[in-house]
Amino acid sequence: MNNKIEKILEFGKIKAQLASYAVTKQGIDRIEKMKVLTKREKVQIQLEETEDGMKLLRTTGGIPVAVIENIQPHIKRLEIGANLNGVELAQIAKMLRVSTEIARFFEEQKEKEVELFHLYDWAEKLVYHPEINRTLRQSVDEDGRILDEASVELTQIRRQILRTEGEIRTTLGELIRGKNAKYLSDTIITQRSDRYVIPVKQEYKNVFGGVVHDSSASGQTVFVEPRAVLDLNNRLRQAQLAQRQEIERILAELSALLAPHTRELSNNSYVVSHMDIIEAKARLAKEMKAIVPKINEENHVSLFSARHPLIDKKQVVANDLLLGKDFQAMVITGPNTGGKTITMKSLGLLQLMAQAGLAIPVAEESEIGIFTEIFADIGDEQSIEQSLSTFSSHMTNIVDILRKMDKNSLILFDELGAGTDPQEGSALAIAILDKVQAVGAYVVASTHYPELKVYGYNRIGVINASMEFDVESLKPTYRLLIGVPGRSNAFDISARLGLSGEIIQSAKDLVDEESQNINEMIHDLESRRKMAEQEFFEARANVEEAGGLLAELKEMYHLFVEERERELEKARKQANSLLENSRDEAEKIISDLREKQKSIGKVQIKEHELIEAKGAIDRLQHEEVLAKNKVLKRAKKAKKLQSGDEVLVESYGQRGNLIRQNKDGSWQVQVGILKMNISENEMTPVAKEKQETTTFTKVRSDVGTARKSVSSQLDLRGERYENALVELDSYLDSAILAGYPQVTIIHGKGTGALREGVWSALKNHRSVKKFEYAPASSGGNGATIVEFK
Repeated sequence: MNNKIEKILEFGKIKAQLASYAVTKQGIDRIEKMKVLTKREKVQIQLEETEDGMKLLRTTGGIPVAVIENIQPHIKRLEIGANLNGVELAQIAKMLRVSTEIARFFEEQKEKEVELFHLYDWAEKLVYHPEINRTLRQSVDEDGRILDEASVELTQIRRQILRTEGEIRTTLGELIRGKNAKYLSDTIITQRSDRYVIPVKQEYKNVFGGVVHDSSASGQTVFVEPRAVLDLNNRLRQAQLAQRQEIERILAELSALLAPHTRELSNNSYVVSHMDIIEAKARLAKEMKAIVPKINEENHVSLFSARHPLIDKKQVVANDLLLGKDFQAMVITGPNTGGKTITMKSLGLLQLMAQAGLAIPVAEESEIGIFTEIFADIGDEQSIEQSLSTFSSHMTNIVDILRKMDKNSLILFDELGAGTDPQEGSALAIAILDKVQAVGAYVVASTHYPELKVYGYNRIGVINASMEFDVESLKPTYRLLIGVPGRSNAFDISARLGLSGEIIQSAKDLVDEESQNINEMIHDLESRRKMAEQEFFEARANVEEAGGLLAELKEMYHLFVEERERELEKARKQANSLLENSRDEAEKIISDLREKQKSIGKVQIKEHELIEAKGAIDRLQHEEVLAKNKVLKRAKKAKKLQSGDEVLVESYGQRGNLIRQNKDGSWQVQVGILKMNISENEMTPVAKEKQETTTFTKVRSDVGTARKSVSSQLDLRGERYENALVELDSYLDSAILAGYPQVTIIHGKGTGALREGVWSALKNHRSVKKFEYAPASSGGNGATIVEFK
């Protein structure tokens, strides 16, 4: 990838942001040298590693990488046989400790069965050096100071130094106190040339004897090493030299310990820095609220809700950036400062970031292509030194791009063909775009030429796009509208700013009819797009609501099935219990009948006795059920008994027919061949036994919802006056039933007769709350917005 594109698209600022999250010096150095990759396999691996880092950051707080200096120079010194100093050894020791911590971290993740793409493989490359790590930790502290425990000799020497320094301070302390204080400039003990001295006034320098080592700037004070501590200072000096020699020996020994392992040390350092970069990518992604995009197999670019990563998140406008699937070229038109350049830069920069293995601020399901080159001709590149005009400078750059491009290139042209005669410039722009298309490269070009709007309509594989402009506020919205070319807003803006209508009309008359037709077509497309967008949002809201209801219904049905099974199981248990009891009672009744048969000999049992016995058996089944059957109780109370009705005699469990009612309120009932008097409370009216017929009721069901068949707007243009008003009245009723809070009536401008008829009908409609002209961007006085009560 050429370096020029990184400068044009400000990729260096992205790398600087990434480096701010890195903590190892080697990682920061590698980020500064980071390159955009052009091989699909390598890009895929880098993106998957970034996804690993993002997952670990979410679940564990991140990879445990600490601040580490770059130890590569130290390793090179070891390779040539040099001895390292304490600071260098401390930095290597820290790198080894961090390596161990990272290795243990990934072992824990593996035990937890956390799924990662590549980081387990990287962690396995870390080499353990427990003995070296322990030796360094015991010998050198984090600041590079050699510890007393580094050797027995060093421990003894330092103890001797401490004792000697104590003796010196005690002796000098006695000298500077009491009557000797008058000879001193200050009662302190200090050092000169690594020897302990005291500050003596110039005129008393011989009072204490010894050696003068220094004097003050004014000459009034001399620093004297008294005779009393000469031997002690000599002894201290010898101990300090011994300490230095022992430290040099220890450093040489530690360096010799590390020298055979320079390859492993270098490898560990590289792996740690790689982990640092992945962690930095994850933290940058979190800050940008970015995701890892997919790589499209056919090299299509689909960046949904894409945001420029260098613009404040609170101000940036998200846009869908699409190339390749339905079109390979996009022509963006619109006013200056409308966002055309930023939109193109967003596409190029996000593609660079993704091909460098970075997450990008886009929505889920976004996809990138893999381009071997990204070219851009953006900005004013006028060269005073080369005496080139703006047009010449741009054309020189374009010629270079056309020479180097191939089918795997992404090309960004800002104000293509500008800086020269409009007619010639537009012709050149079209010819250049044709050339790029012929090669098969993807291209996005911004322009002001109306000829390129027509080009976008007529050419296969080319689509128009524009940056939306709010005429009401006179400000761009920075929204990219794909499929809609930009139109000139000069007349609307001038009118809003107070320019007289006469001047504006004169200007319109000077514009050729074709340009006016294009602008009207664009205006109509914008209106339809906004209406379609409104309907889309309403439909999506309905789908989401329906989805919620469906989920709730599924949950309720699941609960119902569980409850039903519980009740059925409970009922089965109760039925089995009742059946068991009934069997016992039946056996008892049958046994009684047999005993009675034996007792009366050959005398036949009368029929009413058999009926009573059978009823007793049947009551075993019906007693409890009928007693608790509230429906039968209500039915019995609701129906008045009459002669000839068929009833169920509950005490016997037999069906019978009513003959007549007795004076005491009981009824004479014919049960089989028997007639008996039964109380009304012991009977339940039942339907006469007959063949049942089944009838079916046809239920009408509405297909779909009202809104699916009613649009949010009614277009009356071209309708006859009477037909239009009839259609309007019918439409208003349908829209009210559909639940629309407001609708749009398009009546056009024309003579104004249809508009007056529409307004008159709206004034008299009982459900209309208010109505007014539509905004200028939605039809102006050619359409009316109606709000319902």
